[in-house]
Amino acid sequence: MSAPSVVRPAGGTGRGVVVGPSPSLLPLSSPAPASASLSATDWAALVVEAADVTTTVLERAADADWSRRPAGSDWTARATLDHLALGVLGYAGLLTARPTDRYITLFGSLDPAAPIPHCLEGLRIAAELLAATVRSAPPEARAWHPWGHSDGAGFAAMGIVELLVHGWDLAGAFHLDRQPVDRLAAPAVARLFPEAPPGHGGTDTLLWCTGRTALPDLPRRPAGEWRWDGRVR
Repeated sequence: MSAPSVVRPAGGTGRGVVVGPSPSLLPLSSPAPASASLSATDWAALVVEAADVTTTVLERAADADWSRRPAGSDWTARATLDHLALGVLGYAGLLTARPTDRYITLFGSLDPAAPIPHCLEGLRIAAELLAATVRSAPPEARAWHPWGHSDGAGFAAMGIVELLVHGWDLAGAFHLDRQPVDRLAAPAVARLFPEAPPGHGGTDTLLWCTGRTALPDLPRRPAGEWRWDGRVR
């Protein structure tokens, strides 16, 4: 089934967020860096790593049926890849153009006829473009997003959340092993979810913040009733 060429990023229509947690690769057990201590170069590297982790997992499902829908999603698995490409590239566009009151007019998409490995390559390209934009943006750069005007670190964190959370959704749809990626998830949670409960791993907290799973002491957030806060604090 061909996916639509445009699927709105988080803050637009659809079950959005980014949304994809990056399922399983190697458990990234090194300590998560504190969000406030990260440089633009650090954030850029995390974006690229999130794309690498996510696409490496999903490559194992390259020959699967991508017309299936991840649990709780209105999109097919293939359409979710379009959402990811649009969102991650869109964050680079917002940070480049820096509009104050609107989304940009550039919409990125994946070739509907491309095989899945080539689509995953497209996600890595989008992540590299976002990373390059984050590295080059001045600290004072700000751009509009419906969930809070943000800076380079904020848009990097948005890209990471998209890749990790939707990656998690897709890995679940294809019954792939999913391992925690706390080193990537924790800084994004700290930057975008100031209400996040303490005392849990970064991946578990991210999945709770985005309505994917419950925590031992907290019920799952209802789908569609959560959002991040991209504002600079």
